[in-house]
Amino acid sequence: MTIHTLFDLAAWGMAALIGYAVRRRWDAGSGFNLAGRPWYFAAAALGALVGALLLGSANTVLAGMGEGKSVLGGLLGGIVAVEAYKRLNRLSGSTGLGFVAPMAAGIAIGRVGCLLSGLDDYTYGTPTALPWGWDFGDGVPRHPVQAYESVAMLAFLGWFLHALAGGSGVARRHGFALFVLWYGGQRFAWEFLKPYPTVAGPFNLFHFGCLALMAYGLGAVLLREKIHARA
Repeated sequence: MTIHTLFDLAAWGMAALIGYAVRRRWDAGSGFNLAGRPWYFAAAALGALVGALLLGSANTVLAGMGEGKSVLGGLLGGIVAVEAYKRLNRLSGSTGLGFVAPMAAGIAIGRVGCLLSGLDDYTYGTPTALPWGWDFGDGVPRHPVQAYESVAMLAFLGWFLHALAGGSGVARRHGFALFVLWYGGQRFAWEFLKPYPTVAGPFNLFHFGCLALMAYGLGAVLLREKIHARA
């Protein structure tokens, strides 16, 4: 079992525990009973799997490598699948609040596994002369972009849990949308520090995925604020 797999197991195990604690403490559920809708989870899982493989593999194929996977692609695919499920079942409102803390924690921990997996993981950054440059095994100090992302997601997780504990209406109404906005924004920045092939100017495929996430998150915030103002 590789170190990446170990950290993935630890990440999602911790995510499950945090998700359970958040739901019990703040009842961070949706407007309907998710436990009674197994096809909701099936749609989310299938969408995430397809999205992760499609976007990840598209990037690695452009780089002359084989199959890949991507957290960004998984998040995009999961969102598309869940929104399609909700539309088909005529459901409205946010269903993602209970997934915010688990996903933020899972990404933060999982990225440590990426950091420790060396060059083979193909998630490292470009060379840098900064004192915290990380040698991934070839003697070249590089940006530890995995660590940057991990710290960014831990910062969001800390804010989110603190906001929930303080009874923040913003966190409860917009938790998932803000998570998507934050993830897309910080990931967009780190993509400039990666050696991935570009497809338009300085932008790689993931940049456009990040823009899609940010557009979705911003649109969700504006829509729910409009609904909240009418209530």
